[in-house]
Amino acid sequence: MSYREVLQRRITSSGSRLCVGIDPRPDRHPGGVSEIQEFVTRAVEETAEFAGAFKPNIAYFEALGVPGYQLLEDLIARMRQTKVPIILDAKRGDIGTTQAHYAQAYFDLWDVDAVTLSPYMGYDSVEPFLGHPDKGVYLLGVTSNPGAADLETRALADGREVFELVAEMASRSPEEIGLVVGLTNASADVLAKIPDVPLLIPGLGAQGGDLEALAGESRSAPSVINVSRGILYAEPELTFAQKAKNYANQIADVLG
Repeated sequence: MSYREVLQRRITSSGSRLCVGIDPRPDRHPGGVSEIQEFVTRAVEETAEFAGAFKPNIAYFEALGVPGYQLLEDLIARMRQTKVPIILDAKRGDIGTTQAHYAQAYFDLWDVDAVTLSPYMGYDSVEPFLGHPDKGVYLLGVTSNPGAADLETRALADGREVFELVAEMASRSPEEIGLVVGLTNASADVLAKIPDVPLLIPGLGAQGGDLEALAGESRSAPSVINVSRGILYAEPELTFAQKAKNYANQIADVLG
């Protein structure tokens, strides 16, 4: 089974395209690692029913040092028990031999389902992550930050934009490679230039992305829309489950 099929199966069984981002902010947890562990464990357990995928961001765990790595490893093991696909947000990009070791760590040791990668060292920096059964990668295509205009959407001499070169990389192996497309920059023009590959779409919630930008898109590849802060920290009067359900329903109302 390909990663594309793994993700599609989960979306179909859960009825949800919501990707729950797990980005614990150390400054919000004066109790330190033990408090964060309780917080993220509860978030995973409460939202699993409504999640098409989980996306832990490795940076927020690295900021805690060695205990953070142990926390992440334990959390991934808990996520695996829920049967929800895990997208590790690591954005790695390096030479092939280094990438091969990242792939070994994430796919063989931690057994996550997909990893985000920076493609700007070329296709040979992506290849070590390919060919792993059931696993996939997401290349940074058009991200949700304003700085996407500095590089990703810059015009080339032939009229194409830089992100279209990344999209071509994805089209080489559409069962394994998807693209990150930020909702705040997901215009109809951008989406028209992107092949039918899995999309990871951040930007809903705190970043102010509008789901209507995706309305009417007819793609066969599965897409998930990520919400992190909107579930973890917004509306504290609601449970994680309530917020995840609300976002899953909001997404379904627009995308079906």
